[in-house]
Amino acid sequence: MQLILIRHGETSWNKEGRVQGTSDIELSDEGIKQARLLAISLKAQKIDAIHASPLKRAMQTAQIINQYHSLEIQNHQELIEMNQGDFEGLSFKELMNDKKDFLKQWISNPAAVKMPNGESLAELQTRAWQAMEKIIAADKNSLIVSHNFTIAAILCRLRDISLNEFRRTCVDTASKTVVSMEKDKVIIDPLNDRSHLFLSPRA
Repeated sequence: MQLILIRHGETSWNKEGRVQGTSDIELSDEGIKQARLLAISLKAQKIDAIHASPLKRAMQTAQIINQYHSLEIQNHQELIEMNQGDFEGLSFKELMNDKKDFLKQWISNPAAVKMPNGESLAELQTRAWQAMEKIIAADKNSLIVSHNFTIAAILCRLRDISLNEFRRTCVDTASKTVVSMEKDKVIIDPLNDRSHLFLSPRA
């Protein structure tokens, strides 16, 4: 069984360097272009099921990919991005200027930090894994469209590593990560692949 983890295409907030979290931002024109290139790279892939976060940027990406597969897209609220609470919509520059003490804690011990009026990585991982358990139990080659922190938390669980090491599993916009699962063996290859974005599109 293969799980193909997809991070949605770029949004205007990604480009502007804003904290996006659960804010429901649509794909930008560039994000739509990225999703189309992703779709072309996956059109010959054997995909039996498509799962997605219901946030617009993830659903748009899933719908564009699904043009070549014509499957029912299954929404999972558990796959939305981490709730960033008071930081939603702030620029990274604003965070660096105004939230230095918090950022020091986040850098040194991210597994123990909770976003003010938001979520922690541990809470995110717990809810995201509820969806993943159902997807894995179905034993189908599945494409899963989600978000950076959500995918990172899932990959930490699959690799059996601490959430303090989540940065090793972060992924870029419009990337794909392939997880092959055979019995108790988990192989992740490629991780954060974006090579499709640099090829000439051939529909």
